[in-house]
Amino acid sequence: MPLGDLEREVMTQLWGSAGPLSVRQVHEAIRGRDLAYTTVMTVLDRLAKKGVVNRERDGRAWLYAPVQTREQMTAGLMMDALEDTPDQDAALAHFVGRLSPEALAAAIEAARRQG
Repeated sequence: MPLGDLEREVMTQLWGSAGPLSVRQVHEAIRGRDLAYTTVMTVLDRLAKKGVVNRERDGRAWLYAPVQTREQMTAGLMMDALEDTPDQDAALAHFVGRLSPEALAAAIEAARRQG
């Protein structure tokens, strides 16, 4: 499920954190935009309902943490897109053809280490 611009910005904060963050912490971390606290709270609530983040109570506040790493989420989105095309081989060939030889070699090596 693709994320909107603000959702991606919020997720960037969560992915970059060593642990779960409160709405206030995320709001304070997004300094370049004039966002209301309630807007950030709504975005985090929406991400929790989508299953993108976990939330747990910490006193009166909620703490939010990503369900997946950025890389896992990106791979899932890529797989969703690939599954939506009738010619997966052609789509994958076009994608791989756009990678630099270095990026392709690094991806193959990373896949070997995981598999």
